[in-house]
Amino acid sequence: MLGLLYRTLWYPALPFALFASRGTEWRSARERMGFGAPALADSEFRIWIHVSSVGEVEAIQSIARRLLRDVPHAAAVVTAMTPAGRDVARRRITSARACLLAPFDCASCVRAFLRRVRPHLVIVTETELWPNYFLESRRIGAKLAIVNGRMSERSAARYRRLLGLFGPALGAADLVMAQSADDAARFASLGVPPERLIVTGNTKFDPDAGLEAPIRRELMGFAAERPIFIAGSTAQGEEEVVLAAFAKLRAQFPDLALIVAPRHLARVPEVEGAVTRAGFEYVKASSCENLEADVMILDTMGELRALYRRARVAFVGGSLTPSRGGQNPAEPAAVRVPVMFGPYYENQRGTAEALLAVGGAKVVTNAEEMARVASNWLGNDEARAAAGRNARESIERRSGGVSTSLMRLRALISVF
Repeated sequence: MLGLLYRTLWYPALPFALFASRGTEWRSARERMGFGAPALADSEFRIWIHVSSVGEVEAIQSIARRLLRDVPHAAAVVTAMTPAGRDVARRRITSARACLLAPFDCASCVRAFLRRVRPHLVIVTETELWPNYFLESRRIGAKLAIVNGRMSERSAARYRRLLGLFGPALGAADLVMAQSADDAARFASLGVPPERLIVTGNTKFDPDAGLEAPIRRELMGFAAERPIFIAGSTAQGEEEVVLAAFAKLRAQFPDLALIVAPRHLARVPEVEGAVTRAGFEYVKASSCENLEADVMILDTMGELRALYRRARVAFVGGSLTPSRGGQNPAEPAAVRVPVMFGPYYENQRGTAEALLAVGGAKVVTNAEEMARVASNWLGNDEARAAAGRNARESIERRSGGVSTSLMRLRALISVF
């Protein structure tokens, strides 16, 4: 009954959702309504891959590329909830037939999308539990897998309150591959049968993914000749803390430069204001007009992971306040960069605790602590190298998620 009510209420809500979405151009609106997908051929093995945004693209890219390479006649359509995710998917999964904005989770929109794509296999990443995606995919006979499944206790409690809606949706999944035993236990508490549930680890732990990605010449002009401190995936209020720490560090390391990469590019003007108030000159990555500036604001998508290779130390945001649960610290750790993050890292708990246990990461709560920890690493090459080496080894130990997930997905594909 709850599922029927959910589906019914979507129809009068659609115009408001379309207005609220940032894709106001006609092509984006068509994608949201489910009409933008290409028609895939009967002769192809058809795959729909759905992600939330940029981070999920990074987590699924290795799996997507290998499936499209190894499965005969495979064709994939990738959908993302955000334009940024769609754009990064186009750069990372170049063999996909199309990368689009995801259809609204309304039965009519999802059905319009499915009539074009007609997937044999649907792959949903992390926490993208959209009921109509699951139920309508099951209705047409597609196999459905959750890859890199993540479920915080807060999310699980919310889903339990709506079990009449999310229980049938999760029941439609043929396979749930969870990041950790805790994630798996929360999926099980929502009714996922144990025979459909497996712990694979995090597919973002492909430690060599992105190692060969080129760094733009203009960015190298900023980052090549001086020590770099990168603050990645920062959230509101965190830039002020980072800049205060940077000011303290510059007194000790006058050549140090800072790269700030806000998690959401809509916040770039806000970050510009914070840098100006802190008294630093800045350059934006999109223009690279003043490569002698103290600070670079990374206002482009898809370049942070490669830039981590140039960092001496890193801070990973979304972690200084309790609202976001932390962003992924594995990316700097994988390239031997010791990493700092705040105390609110529950969405990355397994990774964060593994890094903390080997000394590859430190928790900081304010600018003073951030400056002190960074100073210890910047001022001691041997200690910094050891921390970075331990961080890399920690990620390598957790890097089986891609191969395990591929093995399980191939087993689903084998039934066709």
